[in-house]
Amino acid sequence: MKALLSIKPEFANMIFVGIKKYEFRRAIFKRHITKVIVYASSPVKMVIGEFEVEEIIFHDIKTLWKMTKLSAGIDEKYFKKYFKNKEKGYAIKIKNYKKYKIPLCLKDEFGLTPPQSFSYLK
Repeated sequence: MKALLSIKPEFANMIFVGIKKYEFRRAIFKRHITKVIVYASSPVKMVIGEFEVEEIIFHDIKTLWKMTKLSAGIDEKYFKKYFKNKEKGYAIKIKNYKKYKIPLCLKDEFGLTPPQSFSYLK
């Protein structure tokens, strides 16, 4: 199954150049997801690519940072701010990413409005 994730453009771009190998989330999918379609949020507001999910890591925040810091694409300060008041968090390990040559319109291609976090796709 696929999911559409809203990701800030600067982080989405880091995914597609191979710098950011983990996408962090405070909450995660309830269904088994094998592929993620990336919606770059404002100001881009377009679907810009996709990646496969290698695994989803769930740990306490300290351990999660130790496991992912070398390929997080963010610094520890930002990581801690993102997970503030959370004991545990998720990291989606990215593999086989592909940036689209031509970005797609979310409404036209998927019939969706931008999700706050994610939406399931067929």
